[in-house]
Amino acid sequence: MTPASRRALEAAGRLFYERGIHAVGVDLIAAEAGVTKKTLYDRFGSKEQIVVEYLADRDERWRVFLAGHLDAVQEPRARVLAVFDATRAWAAEHSRKGCSMVNAHAEISDSSHPAHPIIIGQKKWMLALFADLVRDIAPHPEQLAQTLMLLHEGALVANGLNTFTDPVRVARDQAETLLAAS
Repeated sequence: MTPASRRALEAAGRLFYERGIHAVGVDLIAAEAGVTKKTLYDRFGSKEQIVVEYLADRDERWRVFLAGHLDAVQEPRARVLAVFDATRAWAAEHSRKGCSMVNAHAEISDSSHPAHPIIIGQKKWMLALFADLVRDIAPHPEQLAQTLMLLHEGALVANGLNTFTDPVRVARDQAETLLAAS
């Protein structure tokens, strides 16, 4: 990716997250990135593709961030809780308005949109991650993974809506209670 393309993607990501995908046009992205609309279209082809690149980049950065937290922990139950710890740290730094995938899905519910598979894929990946983490520690790992996923997603939404103080910590505490009972 060229420096101009990288600037455009960073500007688009910031703007999409802060203002919403539908509220941001290519003119604004180009102006914020200091590039021409021609550069945007030459590199990305369409606004839809910019959205795809933004969500794919955000997902990749989240997975790397989460892997760093998981790699630091070996005990199986602690690894599950590390997902919540990573989420709390990520939210404090990157996601004060909630989960970018959930927010994007609120605007892009059409399954034919090219970003839809990234949004759904990220959530399926998280569910598979929880299932993998609890596979050897729970009698019904699929059920526990689904419950952990619900706690995690609910915490992300509550955090983005500022519903109550520290919902990710509350979800983590509930996850810890579930794990202790497993």
